[in-house]
Amino acid sequence: MLPLTHRHGVPQYTLAHYEQDFADRHLLHGVIAKWARETPDAIAIEEVDTGRSYTYRQFHESATAVALRLLALGFRQGDFLATSLPLLAEHIFLEYACFQIGVIHAPLDLRLKAPEVIRSLGLIRAKGFAFLGTTPVADFTELGRAVRQHCDYVEHFIQFAPPDQAIDGAIAAQELFAHAESDLRNESLVVEHRRVSAAIQPTDGAQVIYTTGSTGLPKPALQSHRNITSQNLCLAAGFDMLRPSKMLVNLPPSHVGCQAEQLMTTFFAGGTCVVLHIFDAEKTLRTIQDYKVECFGQIPAMYALEWRLPNYHQFDLSSLRFALYGGQQVTRQFLEQLSQMAPKFGTGLGLTEMAGFVTYTPLDWPIDKLVAGVGFDMPITPLTIRQPMNPDGTAGPELPDGEPGEICFSGPQVLVGYVNNDEAYRHTVSTDGVCYTGDLGYKTDQGLMFSGRAKLVIKPKGYQVHPAQIESHFALLTDKVACCGAVGVSHDVFSEGIVLFVEQKPDASIEQRELQSHAREIAAYMRPLHYVLLASGELPLNRVAKTDYVRLKEWAASEVEKLRAAGGWDRD
Repeated sequence: MLPLTHRHGVPQYTLAHYEQDFADRHLLHGVIAKWARETPDAIAIEEVDTGRSYTYRQFHESATAVALRLLALGFRQGDFLATSLPLLAEHIFLEYACFQIGVIHAPLDLRLKAPEVIRSLGLIRAKGFAFLGTTPVADFTELGRAVRQHCDYVEHFIQFAPPDQAIDGAIAAQELFAHAESDLRNESLVVEHRRVSAAIQPTDGAQVIYTTGSTGLPKPALQSHRNITSQNLCLAAGFDMLRPSKMLVNLPPSHVGCQAEQLMTTFFAGGTCVVLHIFDAEKTLRTIQDYKVECFGQIPAMYALEWRLPNYHQFDLSSLRFALYGGQQVTRQFLEQLSQMAPKFGTGLGLTEMAGFVTYTPLDWPIDKLVAGVGFDMPITPLTIRQPMNPDGTAGPELPDGEPGEICFSGPQVLVGYVNNDEAYRHTVSTDGVCYTGDLGYKTDQGLMFSGRAKLVIKPKGYQVHPAQIESHFALLTDKVACCGAVGVSHDVFSEGIVLFVEQKPDASIEQRELQSHAREIAAYMRPLHYVLLASGELPLNRVAKTDYVRLKEWAASEVEKLRAAGGWDRD
């Protein structure tokens, strides 16, 4: 093992540490194979909703069986398989089967409506699509039919529904898994699997996570095995999880927080993932109590929902040793309450383009420091503050400590591309490998400090939403809506709530109820909490005749203060 140093309490892992000391954990599926050999009976997954558990041996065998079935169906390296699924154990097996044969897994947000799913699939030209059937919450069958109608490039449909309820042309998941078991005895498939799997390189694409950038619409960020596993090392080491631990995973599978940060980091360390299909505040607390969870991570809005439960103090959370939070700046009050939940807690800057966390707060930091900054980087993924990218595409000059500029990172965590969007990649990653985050900040001896957010992204309930996603939807009301502008305002429960300003067309009027009805056609977290109706010409514009979001945010803050005074904003 190479010697290791620390800076302000944060371990300083280097690229040499990753390459030499963790050489057997550079492939996502290789991590599972390692533990299947070395600790085969250790529990890898505990699925709370079904009560089932799976050892590393069972995990590896199940993923391998599904990989054989995908090969038999014609999936090949470089193909994309998209999933609209909760965090089922079978979903995890399916994605790790993809990793084994070089198929790229693309988890989609379960709340997306059909047009949004169709657009997302089109961006990557997905060869396969896995989705649900009828559930107590919603019927996803029509989603599958819509995809089949509009996405002729999708060759394989996998529906998690009883065989007699699957749409025409879809294979029921239970049939797929049944065939997979028999494929283990197909010698020619097994030989082909060995050949394909042996050819996978750490720099190959593994997973797509959709991220919202300056264009205003989600972009498919492609992450390699190397991107993710190097992040796994840093996150596990930064927060003392580089040893087998029980991690609760209750975030949406479409988030980098669920995938690379929690699920894959826990597996990297040989620990146990205690998974919930979907987030539920009370079920989360009961799971921590009943499964003796040691670590978990959530966005502030999720913590707020748990703390607001009337029976919160009745749960035994004494097994917790560490709580992670991210995605939003927090208040002193939030941190004081979190300190009562877990003895150790921390945060850092996490980015989809960097496969997760890139800075880490020391575990012994007092609340004062946690309020102010987001921690320190590691040498493997160095932080720099820079001037904007040069016209030739190279990174701008690095700025000295204390001087604000654009927050940038480099190293093996930098994403390998945006699928079919080289232009967006060139605007994000310089030709010399520096990733521009779109945020502004500066460095001090206390770590990274934010000085402003360069993006317009709104984060309701921890989701990333660009104003254009909301505005384009309401602009469809062409008879009555001239234009609109969406901004986020702080919300005690959801972190940010959306306020939509709607400018009506001349001689036209629209009512709140019409807007609320139209909002039901988009994902719930994208729906505005408050509407401000404007007469023609009242939407503020800046000097280049674009929506003035600065003025809108000031206006929205004033509106929200009125709502708060009447007791009508910070509610769940």
